[in-house]
This record gives sequence, structure tokens and C-alpha cells, in this order.
Amino acid sequence: MISKEIIKIASNTSNVGLNNKYSHKISLKNKLCGDKITLELMVLKKKIISMKYETESCIYCEASASLLSKKITKLNIHSIKNDFINLKNLFKNKEFKVPKKFADFNKLFSSDNLERYNCIFLPFDAVIKALKL
Repeated sequence: MISKEIIKIASNTSNVGLNNKYSHKISLKNKLCGDKITLELMVLKKKIISMKYETESCIYCEASASLLSKKITKLNIHSIKNDFINLKNLFKNKEFKVPKKFADFNKLFSSDNLERYNCIFLPFDAVIKALKL
């Protein structure tokens, strides 16, 4: 059963919709379930200014993209890859105490959602590939 909190997170569509104003763009597909995301990043002076996205995906991927699109402008581009890899390892190793700067993701990073690992991290993987990190 999908929690009401996940549905609420996914329903925030403030950054949904591509606008063809980007410095980096990518489309990525989850080979396991077929989720697909296209995202546009605007990077200026090594700082991410914005992230816009569209998905054809499950609610877990949508929720993850929604949270990430709001959080990404506060992240250091130099540490994004390491931060994302550390998050993936924590989740994969069933350690659900996430770093404070990613506390917004606590609802997604729970033992109930372990089977949705690839769905949840598709937006993260897309950012890394778009930035060629």
C-alpha cells in the first residue's frame, strides 16, 4: 500500500514540465520496471540553478524527482556524486538514517520501499549522467 505521504510528495508538480532552457538534458529509463525520466538542468558557474523534469513512471520515481528538484539547488555540484552514492549505499544496506541535508527524503527511504530502490534512485542517476560526473 502506498502511503499518503508518498502520494502527497508526488503530487507536488511545481517543477514538472520541460521548458527547453537547460545546460544539461538527459532521458533515462529504468531497465527493470520501465520507468522513464527526462530532466533539464540549468547550471551556471558550477551551481545548479534549476531542475525541470517529466516522467512516465511509478509514484515512487515521481516523488523522488519532485523532492530532488526542490533540493538540488541547495547542493554543491562538486559533492553531488559522492552524496548520491552515499545515499544509495545507505538505502541498499538498510540504514535508514539519512544525512540531515537529505531529511526530506525520509518518507521514501524506508524499509517499506526497499523493493522500489531503482525507482527511487532513477532521478539521482539521471542527474549524475546529465552532469557527466
